[in-house]
Amino acid sequence: METITPLLEIIRRLRGQNGCAWDRKQTPSTMWRCLAEELYELEEAIVKDDEDNIVEELGDVLFQVLFIMEIYADSGRFPFNRVVNAVAEKMIRRHPHVYADSRITSEDELNKQWEAIKAGEKIGSGTSERRSALDNVPGGMPGLLRALKVSKSAVKAGFEWENLGQVLDTAVSEIHEFEAALSMDQDDAILEFGDILFSLVNVARFAGFHPETALYRSTSKFEERFRTMEAAIEKKGLDLKQMSPGEKETYWQAAKQVCAQRKK
Repeated sequence: METITPLLEIIRRLRGQNGCAWDRKQTPSTMWRCLAEELYELEEAIVKDDEDNIVEELGDVLFQVLFIMEIYADSGRFPFNRVVNAVAEKMIRRHPHVYADSRITSEDELNKQWEAIKAGEKIGSGTSERRSALDNVPGGMPGLLRALKVSKSAVKAGFEWENLGQVLDTAVSEIHEFEAALSMDQDDAILEFGDILFSLVNVARFAGFHPETALYRSTSKFEERFRTMEAAIEKKGLDLKQMSPGEKETYWQAAKQVCAQRKK
């Protein structure tokens, strides 16, 4: 608490009578968009393992969360310590193998214990009657994240492939169905393309990595190579749009080699 007190004082000064007009008019809904942007910037810093940026972006995320909490506290909805106490009690309650006498011998048991406690909390609160294993998947999540969350929830309910080969076969099958759909209605092609993405999300989950991280790294790799190719073309006084496919391929392959050398 002592560490974050200076941040709370800044937020209260900004939202105070002689503070900043922009900060004073913000609501939890408008600040959520700021928080979402900061989360993606934090993801980029973590993926690049850029320590200075990780520190900066963690600070930005912390500031946005505190800002939203302060808005609620200032309006009299609920105090700051209610949020802190609620999450502290929840984390202790969901770790009985640490804070009580529950015995866990595998990660599978750990996950089952976590889900059982979550289900008990919902029933106990009376706020939600669980009807589906997918009820806990937020509708507003970004596509890849939501696909992974849906997939994991289905797996926890007992719906899973037996091995990675079966998941890969499903992905290949979806590609064939997409190829066939391309000659039909566009809505069919869109649906089949979505099936490819969803099956690949399951491939990533089964292989043990996050699809968002994989896509981010691949996009960054393409971006680095493209920027390198652009610089080389500009240095030669050429125009990418006027170059032949063969010339483009030559510069692309050269850019790949340059980027590979940088990593050695």
